[in-house]
Amino acid sequence: MTTAGDRSAGSIFASAGFRQFFIGQSLSYVGDGLRTLAVPLLAFHLTHSALATGTALICEVAPFSLFAVIGGSLADRIDRRRLMIGCDAVRFLVMAFFAVAYGMHFLTLPMIYGGLVVISICAAAFLGGQSTSIPYLLGRERSTEAMAALIGVENASNLITPVIGGALFAYFGPLPALAINALTYLGSQISLLRIPSLGPDQLSGGPSAREVAQDAALGFRHVLQDRGMRAQATAAFFLNFLGFGAYAILIPFLKRDFAATDQQVGIVLGITAVGSMLGAYVAGTTAKRWPFGRAITTAYLFDAIVFIPVVLVSNIWLAALFWSLSSMAASYEVTQIIGWRMRVTPENVVGRVMGIVRLIVLAGMAPGVLLFGWIADHRGAHPAMAVAAYGYLVIAIVAFLTPAIRNEAR
Repeated sequence: MTTAGDRSAGSIFASAGFRQFFIGQSLSYVGDGLRTLAVPLLAFHLTHSALATGTALICEVAPFSLFAVIGGSLADRIDRRRLMIGCDAVRFLVMAFFAVAYGMHFLTLPMIYGGLVVISICAAAFLGGQSTSIPYLLGRERSTEAMAALIGVENASNLITPVIGGALFAYFGPLPALAINALTYLGSQISLLRIPSLGPDQLSGGPSAREVAQDAALGFRHVLQDRGMRAQATAAFFLNFLGFGAYAILIPFLKRDFAATDQQVGIVLGITAVGSMLGAYVAGTTAKRWPFGRAITTAYLFDAIVFIPVVLVSNIWLAALFWSLSSMAASYEVTQIIGWRMRVTPENVVGRVMGIVRLIVLAGMAPGVLLFGWIADHRGAHPAMAVAAYGYLVIAIVAFLTPAIRNEAR
């Protein structure tokens, strides 16, 4: 385990364990960036339905939020390194199956949905290990810096991979993206194997069903009894309802309203990643300069204001610019929020508390995706995006006016 002195000294990359951890996650992010483009595009081309395309997002996120509690329980009790390696092994097998099935022409939409559910469950357990490994390696006070570095490299990969992936999809179909995604999970496993330990220091074995229930109750108590965390989680629930709903219809919105090609969709996602990368960078460099509440509520308002022009402009590249600015704010928000939660949560229960928070804040995702997918299919992608944009502004104003969020200074 990293000593207290090592934790507080110099750059976060002074920790050899974190450096190796960072390399493995960077490889996974490259593959994830390709999958994020290839799978929704594949679903859209198979069905030409915004709802079917959004359902792929539900399969990736809904099981993740439901199993986050179990992931947190596992991460607080068993060897996190083995847990994360096992999750990566399963994700490798699923993506390899996708590549083989597509190459042999028997991949179907139900297979895609089922595989994404498995990937999502593994992601929940993996992130349970990731979120608890960072305080173990670096200490709670450096969690925001570490999350900024990870989100920054994730968005840097998203800057490159959608553009490349869009070109690959246009000329060769989704097979290269699916195969590369599978291989990156192998690289992540190798990187994690080189880390001596990710904790916890004392192992108690996998939780029983009763212990999972107790862990969930503990997590809920911690969130509900903490006024600031309770208010922020409530705001995040509604913002995710609208934000994920808008993201789920982005590809239909670009294709129907702007007649975008697959390659142009990839370029738009690349432009979006520039904003996300800048947001993570700003969050990391200003982590200790501004009180959390003032920073996050300002970001909410900025996010909402730059979201609205997306539905007002008629040029795809102007829409991409404003979507990128909104993504910059969203990346800043995610980085700040996760770092803040790690700071205010006792280290011995951080996995369980983070699991419950993820369950709460992501619970609005599936209803949002279904609702906005239905609106896009029956009323048009543009009206659906407009409802999301103006609804986001309302929630951002409410969050700004909520003292428990705005005045939070821990």
